[in-house]
Amino acid sequence: MIEKGQDAIKGNRIYFLDNLRTFMIFLVILFHAAIVYQHGFEANWIVSDPIKSDSIGLVGLYIDVFVMFILFFISGYFIPNSLKSKNAWGFLKSKFKRIMLPWIVAVYTLIPAYKAIFLFSRGLPQEEWFSYFHLFQRTGEDLNFFAHNPTQHWLWFLPVLFLFQVLYLVLSKTNLLSINISLKTGVFLTFIIGLIYSKVIAGYDLRGWSYSPLLDFQRERLLVYFMVFLLGSLCYKLRVFESNNRNRKYFILSTVVLTLSLGVYTVVAMNFFFNLVYPDRNYFIVSEQIDGFIYYISLLLSMLSFLHIFIHTFRFRFNKSSKVMDQLNNNSYYVYIIHMIVLGVIALILVNISIPTFIKYLILTISTFIVSHIIIYAYRRIFQKIISIKTAKAHNKS
Repeated sequence: MIEKGQDAIKGNRIYFLDNLRTFMIFLVILFHAAIVYQHGFEANWIVSDPIKSDSIGLVGLYIDVFVMFILFFISGYFIPNSLKSKNAWGFLKSKFKRIMLPWIVAVYTLIPAYKAIFLFSRGLPQEEWFSYFHLFQRTGEDLNFFAHNPTQHWLWFLPVLFLFQVLYLVLSKTNLLSINISLKTGVFLTFIIGLIYSKVIAGYDLRGWSYSPLLDFQRERLLVYFMVFLLGSLCYKLRVFESNNRNRKYFILSTVVLTLSLGVYTVVAMNFFFNLVYPDRNYFIVSEQIDGFIYYISLLLSMLSFLHIFIHTFRFRFNKSSKVMDQLNNNSYYVYIIHMIVLGVIALILVNISIPTFIKYLILTISTFIVSHIIIYAYRRIFQKIISIKTAKAHNKS
């Protein structure tokens, strides 16, 4: 997501990874827009429309299986080349400037904006200025209510990605990444380590999110995300995308595995969700332990299958460039950063409009995507004009 696809395959740019990243960010918006119309998020989502649709919730259920995994994979793919072109200090400086500086600006501007929209949309009064920052917690209150405990929310991705890049640098300098393994072994290790890790986290009842001033992350997924990040870097090292072999057998296998695993995941995940929404229900298909084991197996199999299917599809069908896609790809990183506030404003406007929920959902998703890109495009044009004016003045003085 963070790196632009400037790597070369036989002298040609890898357009499909740029295009896939932009599509994943569209799906992030689709996912976040769905939550506006879901039950169970009234206490923390930026806008909660009173008209709900349980079917829309299925969209989020499936997108959450793969979207962030694929973004971490793409980021991991471009890391080896980025490190190869810089020394350690230059690498850290470039990543800090690219990731952490925008995060610092965003977390101290967009999170307060999120809380302001959150309170306004619920008809609640605005609060003390210092309570709008993610460092704040209101003592003695329900911390699940966003106004009492602002978090980094969607911005969590940036410092976690920076952490992964730092860890990759450390591993590369200690030669721990010099071990030669095949792609099949890498996929197998991602699955096995991810399964063991997730079950250990669940076994110690550590599921859920961890919050701090710097890092917010979903505990049972953190190491899995890092493994997928490393899997992306492994694909770069093995030059996986240089071959024109379509491997239709593996593509069909991934489709079959996805069909089976996603069906199992749906049943188990929906049951967990209803137990969460209705605590007195406490129903399990087999038992809590076995259901949890099946949940993580089906999740990881679905995630890896989705990853392969999307990579295969975009690699052989969407490995092309156009003026529109180039512009969308250039904007995508900053669209991710600002989209939630744009979504909140548009969702607020749509609350009092009497149209079917699904139509609202589509309007919210598409308009958020378009408006976010327009804002970033306009910002870039204005910034470029300012730079051009300054350059011209400096040239005239000289």
